[in-house]
Amino acid sequence: MALIAWQQGAVAAAPNRGADYFTNLEVVTQDGRTVRFYDDLIKDKLVVISFVFTACKDFCPINTARMTQVADVLGDALGRDVFFVSISVDPENDTPEDMKNFGEAFYDGPGWTFITGSPENLRTIGARLGNRTEERSKHINEIILGNDRTGEWARNTPFNEPDRLATIIREMDPEWRLSEAIPADQFLTLDDLRRYQLQAEPGQVLFRKLCSGCHTVGVGDRVGPDLLGVTERRDEEWIKRYIRDPAEVRRSNDLAAIELGLRYGRVQMPTLGLSDNDAADLVSYLKQQTDEITKARQEAVEQQDHHAPDQTGSNEDEEHAVGATHH
Repeated sequence: MALIAWQQGAVAAAPNRGADYFTNLEVVTQDGRTVRFYDDLIKDKLVVISFVFTACKDFCPINTARMTQVADVLGDALGRDVFFVSISVDPENDTPEDMKNFGEAFYDGPGWTFITGSPENLRTIGARLGNRTEERSKHINEIILGNDRTGEWARNTPFNEPDRLATIIREMDPEWRLSEAIPADQFLTLDDLRRYQLQAEPGQVLFRKLCSGCHTVGVGDRVGPDLLGVTERRDEEWIKRYIRDPAEVRRSNDLAAIELGLRYGRVQMPTLGLSDNDAADLVSYLKQQTDEITKARQEAVEQQDHHAPDQTGSNEDEEHAVGATHH
């Protein structure tokens, strides 16, 4: 797999800072367990830290969905070699149960801890990690990558390609770097990246960046519904309106929006400030993907039917063979 040969720079952190820097304050996990932040969640681990709040209607659900895609790429390594920690920036309202419901809407497996706790403790921890704002809606949307064993720390974005981000995370492990050295000719240059961006359709780029963490096209439900055939099930103008401002559609007591809320209500689609053109590009992409997938499935069925054995002919052949043995 080709990879982009650049990564965001390391941030200030030194080996052996440990609990003196990160603090060892008490926090509460989504399962209601009280743990020490450094000793139980950071010490000797390769970690990816993010900030969220469960009532967020903007980027928290998208960022978390994007990290779910990275979790899929990491596979069994998550919970064994790599650990995710999501910290509430709204501990006054985020209970452990809230954090559990929010987390399980995206990921139900090992290696990802969602934490809340006392506001004072979480403010202190957040400040040490670079989140110094008092306003929950203005918390940092970057992710923080760190290897406590080596003292390597860096920032990145959940909007990086999941494959690439998973590789950047694993590259913080020196042993993995040695065992998984990538030949230089397998890296993409910046010119390669620009060519890809120019060739990709706007709707495809938007879908990959904003939608693919919560939705698939033809692969099944994720956090939200599978969007294969959505342009056939729903009026296109309704889809565009919902893409542009889902909160407004929900407030209008729209029946389709109510039904979606009942089925996928743990995390509601956020309002992303997309334009009319953005919505039209996304609808165009979904129509194209549906047409291509439907055509491919039909061709696969026809191919299978073409190569299927003729059961009638087989029976006749068997009867002739049996008759020949009796004669």
